[in-house]
Amino acid sequence: MLTINLFNGLVYGALLIVMCSGLALIYGLRRVVNFAHGSLYMMGAYLGYTISIQSNFWIALLAAPAIMALAGVLLDRYCFRLLQDREPLTVVLVTFGLLLIIEDLVLSVWGKSNLSVPVPGLLDFSLELFGAQLPAYRIAVVAVGAAVALGLSLWLRHSKAGLFVRAASTDPVTTSMQGVNTDRLSAGVVGLGTALAGLAGVVAAPFLSLSPSMSADVIIDSFVVVVIGGLGSLAGAFIAALVLGMVQAIGAVYLPDAAVLLPFVLMIAILIWKPSGLAGSRT
Repeated sequence: MLTINLFNGLVYGALLIVMCSGLALIYGLRRVVNFAHGSLYMMGAYLGYTISIQSNFWIALLAAPAIMALAGVLLDRYCFRLLQDREPLTVVLVTFGLLLIIEDLVLSVWGKSNLSVPVPGLLDFSLELFGAQLPAYRIAVVAVGAAVALGLSLWLRHSKAGLFVRAASTDPVTTSMQGVNTDRLSAGVVGLGTALAGLAGVVAAPFLSLSPSMSADVIIDSFVVVVIGGLGSLAGAFIAALVLGMVQAIGAVYLPDAAVLLPFVLMIAILIWKPSGLAGSRT
């Protein structure tokens, strides 16, 4: 029982890594706290559902994030770029309004009924590990989370574009003076962050029910992860996502009545100990 719960915590932590990477990237470059990020995750899940029933899951896994990336570029151009130097309250109100618009769009197109995406046949089996039967698809979700974490780390540390992103997230004015088009760079990063939210939605669809409320279910945990890890810090988000997944898994076994409160208790404890988060506020 404990093995299965820990494994489920690892799966949820891997999903949060994919989800929160985009949130941390967007904040790191645009300094915009995107309350609509959960609704972008939801939109990715619904797009994945529609594409998968028209073709198959694997095409949806590629097409839905690509569509969300384009939406992210447009979102940066007509929303986030304009919000970059605004007061925090303005940013919160606009992104929260965007969340409501996307939720209404989902309700209009897909309705209120819960939907589900079948597990792809290639991964529709279980493996026995540590004396427990673990679904192969959920193991694949962990692999996706690990691949995203590794890919983003290598990209940021060992590519020219990654160097520009790290520089712009630290000092956008100086980076711009060095000849880097920070607006174009930011549009690409927001597109990538939005694509990662869409990817998280598609990956979650086969084992989580699709509903218009699914954005609220994940956005709170996502912000807890980003705050614990350090605003704008990818490394911190990776660590915090896994920690949060495990805390929830262990809490569900030993403290079921208080499990929902444990992420907030953990966040308060981290903020008291280190207000900048586990890894500070670097990308």
